[in-house]
Amino acid sequence: MDPLNSLQDQKIAVLIPCLNEARTIGKVVSDFQRELPTADVYVFDNGSTDETASIAADQGAIVRKVPRRGKGRTVRAMFRQVSADFYVMVDGDGTYPADAVKDLLAPAISGDADMVVGDRFSSNSYDRENTRPLHGFGNRLIRHLINLQAGATCVDVLSGYRVFSRVFVETIPVLSDGFEIEAEITLRALARDFSIAEIPVEYKERITGSESKLRTFSDGARILKAILLTLKNYRPMRIFGIGALLVAALGLLAGSLPIIDYVRSGYVFHVPLAILAASLELMAMLLFIAGLILDTLQSHERERVETDLIRRKRETSINQST
Repeated sequence: MDPLNSLQDQKIAVLIPCLNEARTIGKVVSDFQRELPTADVYVFDNGSTDETASIAADQGAIVRKVPRRGKGRTVRAMFRQVSADFYVMVDGDGTYPADAVKDLLAPAISGDADMVVGDRFSSNSYDRENTRPLHGFGNRLIRHLINLQAGATCVDVLSGYRVFSRVFVETIPVLSDGFEIEAEITLRALARDFSIAEIPVEYKERITGSESKLRTFSDGARILKAILLTLKNYRPMRIFGIGALLVAALGLLAGSLPIIDYVRSGYVFHVPLAILAASLELMAMLLFIAGLILDTLQSHERERVETDLIRRKRETSINQST
């Protein structure tokens, strides 16, 4: 059975985070209303100083205000305030195609994916349309880092076009405040073994007069920081183990001369280096022990979360069958 045949039986919410998108928000809202006539379309206005909110309301969207700036704060508000069976999250800048939304919904409705990502890279549309080379480089760098650390093969980890199941939204905490939100959500999904599907979509560059709010270097640094912090929480042994190995290697390097002294003469002439080497090796041991303890705690947390997910998914299946 085609899962899209049951669209009218599902409660779907389209969530659009916005900041000063007056030039595009009207079309984005109308396009998704056309594609999903039974869905509720929400525009979460993040302190716009233009007519974004009024245009969205005139178009028939449900407008909510999020005064404190930050895309992460806006997504957090969306997940807290809206209840639905499936959530479509899309930027309000008109760069993502509304006519692909049913393709993104299909794996989620059929139960094949907890999160579906609109992949801009497989179609080569991002490379073709993007006029900011550093953004493209940053996207690929972050993708490689996440895939390397999580052992994944994701294609687009920073896409703003996604579909989530109810279970996903209710069990994934959103802690980021800014544009690092997509990287955080992707990492948390991978860490908790949620099923992820990626559907190629045609990306379009912003129209003239519409400006990106993403700051290449400062937001890039925030994304890298979010990756490290998320990995620390979900893969502590990997992070602390790498740190322990690096510090231990520095300790061996610092201790090489004192060791040579002792082997040659039975005395240590480079005493400061010997003290430094011993301190570094002690620090490496402490890092390893900290990683071991945190990894044990995280293992117990994973067991608790998995039990909770099983219960929630069973409840959702029972509710949908009735």
